[in-house]
Amino acid sequence: MRLMGHPATWGAIALTTSLFASTALIAAAPTAPAKAAAKPAVSAPAASAKAATSPAHAPGYNTERNAYFGDLHVHTKLSFDAYIFNVRASPDDAYRFAKGEGIGHPGGYNIRLTGGPLDFVAVTDHAEYIGSMEEANRPNSVLSRLPITQGLFSTDPKEIGAAFTRIVTAFAFGGLPPEFQDKSIQSRAWKEIQDAAAKHNDPGRFTALVGYEYTSAPDGRNMHRNVIFRTSKVSELPYSAVQSANPEDLWRTMDVWRKGGVESLAIPHNMNGSDGMMFQTTKFDGTPMDKAYADMRRRNEPIAEMTQIKGTSDTHPSLSPNDEWANFEIMESYIGSTRAVTKFSGGYVRQALKDGLVMQETKGFNPFKFGFIGSSDTHLAAPGLVDDRDYHGKVGRVDSTPAQRGSVPNNGAKSWDDPNAAVGANNARFQSWGASGLAGVWAEENTREAIYSALRRRETFATSGPRMRVRFFASHDYASDILKDRNVVSQAYAKGVPMGSDLLGVKGKTPKFIVWGVRDPNSGYLQRAQVVKGWVENGVAKEKVFDVACSDGLALDKTTSRCPDNGATVNTATCETSRFKGDAEMRTLWTDPEFNPRQRAFYYVRILENPSCRWSTWDAIRNGTPPAPNLPKTIVERAWSSPIWYEPKA
Repeated sequence: MRLMGHPATWGAIALTTSLFASTALIAAAPTAPAKAAAKPAVSAPAASAKAATSPAHAPGYNTERNAYFGDLHVHTKLSFDAYIFNVRASPDDAYRFAKGEGIGHPGGYNIRLTGGPLDFVAVTDHAEYIGSMEEANRPNSVLSRLPITQGLFSTDPKEIGAAFTRIVTAFAFGGLPPEFQDKSIQSRAWKEIQDAAAKHNDPGRFTALVGYEYTSAPDGRNMHRNVIFRTSKVSELPYSAVQSANPEDLWRTMDVWRKGGVESLAIPHNMNGSDGMMFQTTKFDGTPMDKAYADMRRRNEPIAEMTQIKGTSDTHPSLSPNDEWANFEIMESYIGSTRAVTKFSGGYVRQALKDGLVMQETKGFNPFKFGFIGSSDTHLAAPGLVDDRDYHGKVGRVDSTPAQRGSVPNNGAKSWDDPNAAVGANNARFQSWGASGLAGVWAEENTREAIYSALRRRETFATSGPRMRVRFFASHDYASDILKDRNVVSQAYAKGVPMGSDLLGVKGKTPKFIVWGVRDPNSGYLQRAQVVKGWVENGVAKEKVFDVACSDGLALDKTTSRCPDNGATVNTATCETSRFKGDAEMRTLWTDPEFNPRQRAFYYVRILENPSCRWSTWDAIRNGTPPAPNLPKTIVERAWSSPIWYEPKA
């Protein structure tokens, strides 16, 4: 279906015009209650759309749930690395930026969101030495007099890089003095984060969640997590990798908090930089997993951040050779290093989902059952700054200009053939970074409790930056004409399950899937909707990508499960895109043509936009130079739903 102009409505829902909920979909009018239907075969964490709520609802409350966009990975001056990068913006500044205000960039210019305010944000500064760099830069402080902090704070990019390496190396080898563990410094920083969240949290309009980053990196392999708290009731101090680099110890600590009434969840990220460790099929110490481990991991990590500035971790071309769109914003080095990753299995979410199916089949438990979000990992205190047309890097003064990022020739050269145009090692690392991503959730209202509940039940989706909306439902009982029903959303919930859920097998029935995407009106049109399937066959995990809806009225080739090319193009000299190609909305009711009721499987949706210019090409155009010859000139922006798992009843 193709709709020009405004995005289509979702049944009886429409775009809100509220300033702080401009990205949400809310009820346009009350709808008649759906007819009673048999409950679908479903196991936790799927839930009815009519979740328990307080009697007084926030503005925009909608039983059919709204789409909200946010960023759950944001660093400010309180992170040791961001402060070294010359970032001086505070948690308060980060929330102001998310609400649409401008802030200063360490490069000496101002920045502001181009896509409008976000709906929710968590500041997630590194727990390790939180607030210590700011303290070390205060005259006469104890930290300022330590040998390791001398000459640490510079505005010269080369000196900044050396300072960062000095601190990270000392951290990795236990060489930071004990003064950096001063609890009074940590407490002040932790209180500043909580105070900023309390100040900016505005139920119904903007949600400020309290969080931090747990930054474990054994031997440089990325095992980082962001910890997000449900309410203002949080831990006394963040639990950090200084206390233990083993994520299992973090989960055990979270379980202890939970028993004390402090509810939280952890979100792993940059599994692409873990060298296969993030989703390895053994415990941290190499011993076999068991059911208790799997339960603890799922309880504490219901979602994963699968796209951000430092690459996308959907899948790798070597893991998915039959997926033409697998080679998307791939980063193949350790985080903060040029050291090459050698193990891709265990470092990407699709393979982890497949491994989880096999473990369920062979061992009776699945540790890798998680939903998807995106976030930015900005170190500029600039949540949601993920527009390729307005990219400003990640690490402050170090990549604040196109020349530093390697997207234009160095040293003022106007041609890539000029000997002065050489790109250094740091530039090459920055070139692999992307302008990504955002977290999407479906929640009844924009409050801490509702947003957190959506994360917990995995009714979430990820985007590479554009605010595309994705919905995904499954049922054995959907009518063939359900998409024509004005109450389609309520029917989808009543008779089926949303993304993030299990669908249990029913003898003699084949599941039907509602696949639904709506474009970001400030971004490109949609070219195709896909379903990614993983399943177990004779003890071996397999995968396949199905195109399920084609743009521009094109017919799907059922033999290849592919849509024809819709002919959308990009002029890389101007970044002008095809005006009349692609759809504003794509939706379909899909049945798996290869469904086997005896096979465990997962399904998730991937929505692809028409191609557009990558951030590096936009940099080159503004600089009046050709795009970097070694970089992709265009990008196919996308969104991913969380999976739905099919479980045979047996």
